[in-house]
Amino acid sequence: MPKKRSGGGLTATQQAAKFLGVSVLSGAVLAGIALPAVGALGLAAKGSVESFDELPANLKTPPLSQRTTILDAEGGQIATVYSRDRTVVDLKDVSPYMQKAIVAIEDSRFYEHGAVDLKGILRALNKNAQSGGVSEGASTLTQQYVKNVNIEEAGDDPTKVAQATQQTIGRKIKELKYAIQVEEELGKKKILENYLNITFFGQQAYGVEAASQRYFSKHAKNLTLPEAALLAGIVQSPSRYDPINDEAEATKRRNTVLQRMAEVGDVSQAEADAAKEKPLGLKVRKPRNGCITAVKGASFFCKYVERVFLSNPVFGKTKEARAKIWNQGGLTIRTTLDPQSQRSVQASLKDHIYKSDKVAAAATLVEPGTGKILGMGQSKPYGYGKNETEINYSVGNDMGGSNFGFPTGSTFKPFVAAAALEEGRPPTQEFSSPYKMEYPSPVQTCDGKPWVNTDGATVENEDESEVGPYQMKKAMEKSVNTYFVQLISDIGLCPVVKMTNALHVVQGNNTKLPEVPAIALGSKGISPLTMATAYAAFASRGMYCTPIAIESITQKVGNQQKSLEVPKSTCSRAMSEKTADTINSLLVGVVDSGTGQTAGLSGRQNAGKTGTTDERKNAWFVGYTPNLSGAVWVGSATQKVQMNYIRIGGVYHEHVYGGDTPGPIWRDAMTGALDGKEALPFNLIHIPDPQPKEKDKGKGDGNGRGNGNGGDNGDNGGNDQLIGGNDGGTFPTPTFSFPENLFQGQGNGGNGNGGRRG
Repeated sequence: MPKKRSGGGLTATQQAAKFLGVSVLSGAVLAGIALPAVGALGLAAKGSVESFDELPANLKTPPLSQRTTILDAEGGQIATVYSRDRTVVDLKDVSPYMQKAIVAIEDSRFYEHGAVDLKGILRALNKNAQSGGVSEGASTLTQQYVKNVNIEEAGDDPTKVAQATQQTIGRKIKELKYAIQVEEELGKKKILENYLNITFFGQQAYGVEAASQRYFSKHAKNLTLPEAALLAGIVQSPSRYDPINDEAEATKRRNTVLQRMAEVGDVSQAEADAAKEKPLGLKVRKPRNGCITAVKGASFFCKYVERVFLSNPVFGKTKEARAKIWNQGGLTIRTTLDPQSQRSVQASLKDHIYKSDKVAAAATLVEPGTGKILGMGQSKPYGYGKNETEINYSVGNDMGGSNFGFPTGSTFKPFVAAAALEEGRPPTQEFSSPYKMEYPSPVQTCDGKPWVNTDGATVENEDESEVGPYQMKKAMEKSVNTYFVQLISDIGLCPVVKMTNALHVVQGNNTKLPEVPAIALGSKGISPLTMATAYAAFASRGMYCTPIAIESITQKVGNQQKSLEVPKSTCSRAMSEKTADTINSLLVGVVDSGTGQTAGLSGRQNAGKTGTTDERKNAWFVGYTPNLSGAVWVGSATQKVQMNYIRIGGVYHEHVYGGDTPGPIWRDAMTGALDGKEALPFNLIHIPDPQPKEKDKGKGDGNGRGNGNGGDNGDNGGNDQLIGGNDGGTFPTPTFSFPENLFQGQGNGGNGNGGRRG
């Protein structure tokens, strides 16, 4: 019968013995915390035994976070992203030297004991008692694995990480019980495999495969004896034994591991001694984490893919749920990015604009009928240094783009024309289109409250010779401002709103366009991706398809692969085939004989529209073939640079306009992207030219250019001024301004600039 204390209780020693017995030698808890022997005995109280018995039996083992690989449409790697750089491998894919080295130095009796090592405990207790402090612990590999699982579960939450690593009896008791469970369920080989995959080896490398790649640029299965010993030695203190920053200390530690391997019989003493003489032999591979490392200039597209994942409910109902999956990683994301198109986009941007220029350029290519984003790039690379940026100029603010997008100028006019055609207006619709006129008033809106030009605001064309009457075809080619103002007045604002809604045309801040006449002239900021996908609807004969960037995703969880659902493009009819065919016929004229001649492609039908905004802060070309649509923007991201008397890409421009800078970028990007692809035809319709009136005979422009190229007018976000301009002709000094009520309030930074023609 056990000897009791006064009062009926067991002595501290007896309580400790009971605790050790009940918990199957759970004194490893005490040794694992590396306390002196006397203090350790005092901690084994009745409450601890009861707490141990009440612990849940199952260890929560989250999937190990791994690197995510982002691929292009052909399977080429774009980038890897991860919260922890880890690649899980089977034990058979780990060098036998590595398996022996980690066991020898961390838990040499691993195959002989259970969840705890009694001999190790007694040795640690004795050594710590002699030293009067902490000199040795006795946690087994299994206990260390459990600790790492808890750290992994904590993720990047600093509070949870602190709780998972704090030196307390409570944590050690939990680890012990879980270690017993793990030993029973997994067995030694699986525990070793899991440990090698979860543990941290320094230099952002988690798991032996990532460590082998980081330090030696090879797979873990190919590690040699001295290489394996080096990695095994790092685990105890990754910062202290970092071979990159302290070669001498790392070498000393490696040799300690080699000697231990000889002592336990894993290698002969001669083999260990020979390995000690070897240099470290590092072949360091720097960490390449994140979209900043993306190849083919695809960093911005890579970030767009990440934004899609983190924002789309298909990947999780909440923001937190999506972030957890992304951080867990192990994803292989095949995207829509076409390597040929991407190379062409980047080459064209590089040829026409320098990253050090005062202005920037962005280009996006989209496939009509599918919504697939095939190319996305910009002149200023992704980064944080000089002439670099984190802002993706191709997309809206919600996806990492500019706050408001960029005013589009005349590239908006085809939307007005499409709305008019849907309302039954013929492409031969004629308006007086004078050189200068007051905005027609009133103009009907969707809510029934008409817009009224209370201040007598006026609009004018670029050149005094541009005097109507004009029909739609010539007005589109020359981008006649007064024609489109009269057209939007005739049909009202609501049909235009209906058309832009069907084409998902929104401002860069994701808000709808205002119901004001100035939208006809491209006064509001829109992203290149939005413009490219909207124009793609013309190319696909009226079918609009939402843009997509992801084809498929698989996720590796442990040794299992599973497929994840991905967002699909949603296609809907935005306009009739007849309307789309008519717009195509109109815009073919723009590149054949209008403001976009310098952008025209050779050997295939193509259509498009130029646009240049007030003070030449933005210049656009948006165009397409039946199988590819693209938008190019050039301008000041801050909307502070006027592109007059400026050098871009080494070429001096007296005045920049839509046809002379973004046009050639579009042409070259499209040419390369379409190389080897079928030259498909449009379904063009014949639009008769008007018969010349008697008074106009002899005044024709012959080649369609006699009256100069046009552009659109609009409002300036800072002061709501309307400034004239001419893509290719003269540039009169603006002498007029719009009253504030014309645009319903002041502009907001980059969102308020109006447009010139062309």
